[in-house]
Amino acid sequence: MSGHTTNLRLKLPLLCVFLQLLIILLFAVFVCYDEQTSAKLWHEELQLHNKSHLDHEFYLRYPSFQDVHTMIFVGFGFLMTFLKRYSFGSVAFNFLIAAFAIQWSILIQGFFHTFHHGKIYIGIESMINADFCAGAILISFGAVLGKTSPIQLLLMAWLEVILFAINEHILLNILGARDAGGSMTIHTFGAYFGLMTSRVLYRPHLDRSNEREGSTYHSDLFAMIGTIFLWVFWPSFNSAITAHGDDQQRTVMNTYFSLAASTLATFAASALVNKGGKLDMVHIQNAALAGGVVVGTSGEMMLTPFGALIAGLLAGFVSTLGFKFLTPILASKLKIQDTCGVHNLHGMPGILGALLGILVAALATHDTYGEGMTDIFPLIADGRRTAGYQGVCQLIGLVVTLGIAVMGGSLAGVILKMTFLASPPDTQCFEDEIYWEIPEDHHNGFQCLQGAKELERDTRA
Repeated sequence: MSGHTTNLRLKLPLLCVFLQLLIILLFAVFVCYDEQTSAKLWHEELQLHNKSHLDHEFYLRYPSFQDVHTMIFVGFGFLMTFLKRYSFGSVAFNFLIAAFAIQWSILIQGFFHTFHHGKIYIGIESMINADFCAGAILISFGAVLGKTSPIQLLLMAWLEVILFAINEHILLNILGARDAGGSMTIHTFGAYFGLMTSRVLYRPHLDRSNEREGSTYHSDLFAMIGTIFLWVFWPSFNSAITAHGDDQQRTVMNTYFSLAASTLATFAASALVNKGGKLDMVHIQNAALAGGVVVGTSGEMMLTPFGALIAGLLAGFVSTLGFKFLTPILASKLKIQDTCGVHNLHGMPGILGALLGILVAALATHDTYGEGMTDIFPLIADGRRTAGYQGVCQLIGLVVTLGIAVMGGSLAGVILKMTFLASPPDTQCFEDEIYWEIPEDHHNGFQCLQGAKELERDTRA
């Protein structure tokens, strides 16, 4: 067993029970079913407006919710299993903080979006938005993966959900920015929040855990399962809360093309930058998904199919080059230890997606959108702002997102640095054995690996 005492026996149960009881209390006081979920209100609406059950929002939104839910709990979880000694922590801590985040975000987002007459009214869209918020927290989790305790992760999620909802409210409700797929609100925010948290938690002696930080053949294969789940369901993620009809189909189509183009770009770039033209599985697992991130803002707009392909191509190349060249610079020069490379998959493609959204919004015309302008840009449609001003608001939204993410991530890092939160030591990061009961062959496998390395060093000597 590990010699490091993490003190989870009381701290983790107490924190989990406290948070859950707090949420139960707040739900009891504030949360109610909305008009489509309440038995009384829905049947009154059926009678008053001559509707059928097939008109219910549930049937239109639930398929997308299923896909997004799968991405959060399966896609993100398995994508992080590339660490050879941290698979339990990757999947299970992903499970833990996502389960907490969706409950907490129902409350916090509800206060901003569906709070009326002293109550928060929830329906199927509340569940989708809660999953979106959880996605941002899991992106931040990727930046600190293997270097934080579950107690630290829950506290990070508690703070980040609040700041996520504030940022989302400013962008969507105050600035009137458009960001259905979350290039800004989810990917950019989650990435830079996590990167700043990692920066404040910088570990100068993390190299003492170098032998655990790498992957194995099988751990990379499991991570690729997460990639495939995310890749397949990403069109649903970007289109889950867009307007029904042409808007939703256009978002699916643009994401579909962008993902395909980013995949080819990733294979091309990976072979180009590696010696001997060999492919790097880290690039394939991550950069192939950048096409979904880059059209998060503009996917519902009239991006055009070839525009989506160009966006995906650019995102795939940028993401792959980031993994190859930028990640080492962040670690050595800026002291940002980004375990999963979230800067390359979510940060840079998120900013590119925001910039693309600025461009497409500024070029919007009534000739192109027709009556559909009301769904995408309602403020332009009713004459309250021009397309150029919409582009400016999109740009302000990006700046606000980066500002809140950087300040919020820094604050989270300061909080997480408290010494009693059971953080692993520099010598045992990326190690399941600290927090988990693990099979005996896991011990033996690592002992064999250490023995082989020692034998290799002795042979060279």
